[in-house]
Amino acid sequence: MSDARFVLDASALLAAMLGERGAQTVEAHFADACISAVNLSEVVAKLSERGVPTDSIRESLSDLDLDVRDFDTAQALRAGELRNVTKVKGLSLGDRACLALAGELKAIALTTDAAWNEIDHGISVELAR
Repeated sequence: MSDARFVLDASALLAAMLGERGAQTVEAHFADACISAVNLSEVVAKLSERGVPTDSIRESLSDLDLDVRDFDTAQALRAGELRNVTKVKGLSLGDRACLALAGELKAIALTTDAAWNEIDHGISVELAR
């Protein structure tokens, strides 16, 4: 496991995988980024909803060789604590899992959701688009 400077939100990884706006920004950080297992699950769910076959999803993710981090007790507690300050902007459990991991690692959360910068949560955020 490398020292991650960035933590990918599901929206950031999806932007890269689907060639959406912000993809190049996300791809530029792959080498020094990790992702929570919670956010990886979100990516798989979103791709499945779009009709992407399971084998294709697994192959694409394998090719990316992502640094996937387990969602542990400390992150679960932090994600829960973030609920009150993030609910006004509609952040999900996955969003809070990303922020919790970024806070734990003192890394930058990389997302496409501009609402994250409108919340005082004490965690560094960079927008991919």
